Amino acid sequence: MRTIVQISLDLTSVPEALETAEVAMRSGVDWLEAGTPLIIAEGMHGVRALRERFPEVPIIADLKTMDGGYLEAEIMAQAGATHVVVMALAHAETLHCLVKAGRDFGIKVMGDNLGCEDMVAGAKRLEDLGCDFVIHHIGYDQRRGIAARGQRMPSPLDQLREVVAAVGVPVQAVGGLTLEQAVRTPEYGAPLVVLGAPLTIDADAFKTATGDLASSLRLICDKVHSYGDVGPAPPRSH
Repeated sequence: MRTIVQISLDLTSVPEALETAEVAMRSGVDWLEAGTPLIIAEGMHGVRALRERFPEVPIIADLKTMDGGYLEAEIMAQAGATHVVVMALAHAETLHCLVKAGRDFGIKVMGDNLGCEDMVAGAKRLEDLGCDFVIHHIGYDQRRGIAARGQRMPSPLDQLREVVAAVGVPVQAVGGLTLEQAVRTPEYGAPLVVLGAPLTIDADAFKTATGDLASSLRLICDKVHSYGDVGPAPPRSH
């Protein structure tokens, strides 16, 4: 699959999300994500606003669905989302519902292994139940809680190669990565590079003299796109 740069709009208002998305798209970002904070604050209205402003761009709705899968997917598909996110810890019937909604509405299903005791098995379960993509995800609370106890903070890079080897669908790694680490995930076989926004431009390789977001994003996109094809081919349309 061609390497992709996805920006997660982890913001809480539509105007902020649109402003950041405009900068991202001008800088070469490929996919937009309505992050969970935006979904909570604005719901389908945030997704619809992104679709109206960017009619041709893939838009991920990070629902983190645990139940009511078909309805949630239907609502976001009608608002303009092209991808929705379901959790590996959801009941198998919920995943079946999301996959069916994907077929019915022509959207892709991304499965998130956040919270799985066995992250590799969680990723494989997502693929087995029909997800088109796997998100290998170490959560915010988990990372901070472990670090607060003086232990080494876990990273998605710890098991990323194992996850990639275990599944035949494209993988993305999320959770506590520096920008420099995120940009290198294609080297692990994961073609979908996710950047959180608002961004902290703290990786020396991508810090510009002025701290300009657009310039930094252009550097990141150029680097990610230079990897070319990585991992399995993208899933076919439903």
